[in-house]
Amino acid sequence: MTETTYTVTGMTCEHCARSVTEELNEINTVSDVAVDVDTGAVTVTSAEPLSDADVRAAVEEAGYQLAAQ
Repeated sequence: MTETTYTVTGMTCEHCARSVTEELNEINTVSDVAVDVDTGAVTVTSAEPLSDADVRAAVEEAGYQLAAQ
């Protein structure tokens, strides 16, 4: 298992968190997503390391931006 924390900008509410969570869960190896709306921290647990491009695409599909790592 791999756990990585990303910073997502633009989230302001639980609806935002649900949207990001749903999109990230579409990535095959993702098993858990934890979102802290106040800080923008999104912790993703997956069976193997994720590519930043896949994470960025999922976050952007939800309508938000992945901050530079």
